[in-house]
Amino acid sequence: MRGTLQIAVPSDLGRNLLLDVFRRFRERHPALRLRILFSDHRTDVFKDPVDVAFRYGDNDDASFVSLPVAPDNRRVLVASPAWIARHGEPQTLADLEKCNALTYVLRGSVFDRWSLSLDGVEHQVQVAGSITSDDAEVIRRLAIAGEGIAFKSALDVSDDLREGRLQVLLPNYRGDSVPLNMICPHRKQLSAAVRLLYEEVKARCVSE
Repeated sequence: MRGTLQIAVPSDLGRNLLLDVFRRFRERHPALRLRILFSDHRTDVFKDPVDVAFRYGDNDDASFVSLPVAPDNRRVLVASPAWIARHGEPQTLADLEKCNALTYVLRGSVFDRWSLSLDGVEHQVQVAGSITSDDAEVIRRLAIAGEGIAFKSALDVSDDLREGRLQVLLPNYRGDSVPLNMICPHRKQLSAAVRLLYEEVKARCVSE
């Protein structure tokens, strides 16, 4: 395989989970060049110069090709052990409203209304906090540093949870669904390289 493969990926997911996948993929295909765009802004696969984009959220646009990578992924409430030691774990959604929430900008708006469900009943929690960022990776780092709680894709914080840098809060509640998909503007762009990359990314995400 030769040429350049241009990939768009959310910043947190790309840096913390998929970067090693991309690196090993290129090592196995040394004639292939990768151009990786890390951004939390939704890539327009028709206007931007990318071959594939990894994107969170349901596929509601039939004009492009969408392949499921992690269809069961959800958001989780997390905080660092240091933050929990100082403030205690919230026990109810009312407690959650009083916590310092680390929020990020999602599709042009501050994502400060968090959806959690218990026994099939969905609850909306309005949160507020001291820091908002347009980079979800910044929010993850601040959560690890003990600045507050975050509501993150489980894939984004899987290593942090495994290594104990973050802990899940209110574990009986389920966060809202954020499936991960691979998007291509046209089926003709599903080249051999793209299909192989898709399988490797999917395998990495399934292992989480």
